[in-house]
Amino acid sequence: MVPVQRRRFLRQAAQAAGFALFAPSVAWALDYPTKPVRIIVGFSAGGGPDIVARLIGQWLSERLGQAFVIENRPGAGGNIGTEAVVRAPPDGYTLLMIAPPNAISATLYDKLNFNFIRDIAPVASMIRQPLVVLLNPSVPAKTIPEFVAYAKANPGKINFASAGIGSTSHIASELFMMMTGIKMLHIAYRGSAPALTDLLGGQVQVEFAPMPESFEYIRAGRLRAVAVTTATRSGALPYVPTVGEFVPGYEASSWYGVGAPKTTPTEIIEKLNYEINAFLVEPKNQVLLAELGATVMLGSSADFGMFIAEETEKWAKVIKFAGIKPV
Repeated sequence: MVPVQRRRFLRQAAQAAGFALFAPSVAWALDYPTKPVRIIVGFSAGGGPDIVARLIGQWLSERLGQAFVIENRPGAGGNIGTEAVVRAPPDGYTLLMIAPPNAISATLYDKLNFNFIRDIAPVASMIRQPLVVLLNPSVPAKTIPEFVAYAKANPGKINFASAGIGSTSHIASELFMMMTGIKMLHIAYRGSAPALTDLLGGQVQVEFAPMPESFEYIRAGRLRAVAVTTATRSGALPYVPTVGEFVPGYEASSWYGVGAPKTTPTEIIEKLNYEINAFLVEPKNQVLLAELGATVMLGSSADFGMFIAEETEKWAKVIKFAGIKPV
């Protein structure tokens, strides 16, 4: 185990021990939940946020004795689902699956009917997944430096796909262009599936794509994986370097967690935080998450709130630099 991975493992193990010792007594005394709980996902079924929501929903149902029902409300970059949670009673019976578009939308949209950081209480972070920088085999580059050189030699001739304006794949690509000085033409799709279809067909040349949807194409040699976008390499693709190994400081990822309406009782948030962290340290769940290319994000609700604020600030700089506007 390399030093960085070992330090991360030891830190997570220590945190896990802390959670086991610090189960809040008030939370255990709560009757919550006494009826079914909704987890609203602001995206379509089958995508990353939906998959993670269903995994934690099943776990919470089994642990807490009430159904945690997943409700998909896609649209407007997740804002329709988010607003539904903002308007819900702060009683713990309506939760939100939080994802990067929540941090991105705070700057991308000039007029929202809510302020995400102010109106949603962080409950718990869950996982982080890298994106994979995929090239169509027609591109004569096998590394990030070769791709950057190729793009600079062919300005404006490379099309990059994304799952839509303001999606994680879009903003991660914009950050890459901002940090390398290359220019590519953005082609926005309605989701990652049609984007990958056109990448396979050569209509676009590159995509910063979600990892789970990419595995079969990488393994079959139909698309070339030249890097992952997280700060460290992924255990699911250990032979693929990070973008940051060639572009110092670069980092982007898909991450997920749970939120609730503001003023939800602290005791309920603590109880949910404890149970979600219990899910993350369960060995069987860690194996399952690793198969999805994910690493767990243990922490308190306050830790998650700080992380969201940092991500919101980070992506605000990219959006303003690139002049990105919603359609």
